[in-house]
Formats: sequence, C-alpha cells, structure tokens
Amino acid sequence: MKTLTVKFYSDPEHGWIAVKYDLLQQLNITHKITSFSYQKGKTVYLEEDCDAYLFVQEMKKNGVEVIPDCKYTNNRSPIRSYACYCAA
Repeated sequence: MKTLTVKFYSDPEHGWIAVKYDLLQQLNITHKITSFSYQKGKTVYLEEDCDAYLFVQEMKKNGVEVIPDCKYTNNRSPIRSYACYCAA
C-alpha cells in the first residue's frame, strides 16, 4: 500500500489535516466536505471529526494509507481565522 503524509494541526479544542483542493477533486469528494473545514489558497484544512475521516477512507479505497505529521499548539490555531470551506 502506498502512503501519503499529511500535516495534522491541532490546538486545545480541535484538529485539522491539510490537503490540496486538487486532491479532493480527484477523489470526487469536494461536495461532501462541510463548512466546519477551512480553506486558505489551494489548501483545505479538513476538520478531524467527519471531513478528515471521509478523506482517509477515500484514500484507503484508492490504496493509499494516510500518515499524520502532527503539529500542536497550546494556543488558538490560526486555521480558525481562515475562510470556511465552500466547494467551488
């Protein structure tokens, strides 16, 4: 099985994995991502509860294991100030 390492950002309240919008398009799941995720430029920060889980499951279906590279802050994550995700 192939692997894909993604950044997993978390603060004391929540977490997100960072993926490129193009990858969500390739998986055909852009319309399934909720507004609880965020976007900045071409990177989507998938909230850990539903959207990140959906992404990981879709990658598994495609023979790819997702490996998190964890980045934690004790402060409020700047991700929370990014635009809410909205499928284009």
